[in-house]
Amino acid sequence: MIISVIALLSIVVVALLIVQLGANALVLTGVSQAAARFQASSAFFGVGFTTKEAEMVVDHPVRRRIILYLIISGNIGLTSVMATLIVTMMRNDTAGFSLVLLLFLIVGGAVAFGLLMNFGWIKRPMDLVMTRVLKKAGVIEVLDYEVLLNLKEGFSVSEIEVVEGHRFANKALKESRPSDLGVVVLGIRQKEGGFVGAPDKDARIESGDVIMIYGADEVVARVGGMSDVTQG
Repeated sequence: MIISVIALLSIVVVALLIVQLGANALVLTGVSQAAARFQASSAFFGVGFTTKEAEMVVDHPVRRRIILYLIISGNIGLTSVMATLIVTMMRNDTAGFSLVLLLFLIVGGAVAFGLLMNFGWIKRPMDLVMTRVLKKAGVIEVLDYEVLLNLKEGFSVSEIEVVEGHRFANKALKESRPSDLGVVVLGIRQKEGGFVGAPDKDARIESGDVIMIYGADEVVARVGGMSDVTQG
């Protein structure tokens, strides 16, 4: 009986870890922490979404794939829990264990583990490890530019590294004049580690910096591929 209870608790713990992993994956796509946890839990346990949140997931290919994996994992996990619970209750060694005690052990263990996961000294390193694993697995950080900028079809936001010889390299924005090309520089991630948000005309872009630009798809692609280009 004890082994069966431990097996059930193990399944519940794994389920909670999968939900947290899914939430961290959604955060990498630009979803807020609170919304990501709700969406991951909703998908895993099959309780559905509100209309707005459903659209945010369905319209985003990476989120849609994450939610699909959570739904599949949730169905497998819940089926496993129910099967294990039924088998446990039908075993002869349940004598001496009441149903109430069994449910108390399962629910109590799940709640205790859930609370433990919310402690900062456990959650922070756990989230850090999960995020690294997700990035190595190909779930890259993609901010929700569609929501932030209300992007329309044909326009996009991209990050590019400015190499030596690029039109923007080692110049202030007032010199390189990206607006003449049809793009807007939204931010500059400096190679030394600093970040300049909403840069003004005097902000400089050095070779090795990574810039975030907004514009028409074809223009963004062209600017991203520029090298050895002189000011026209």
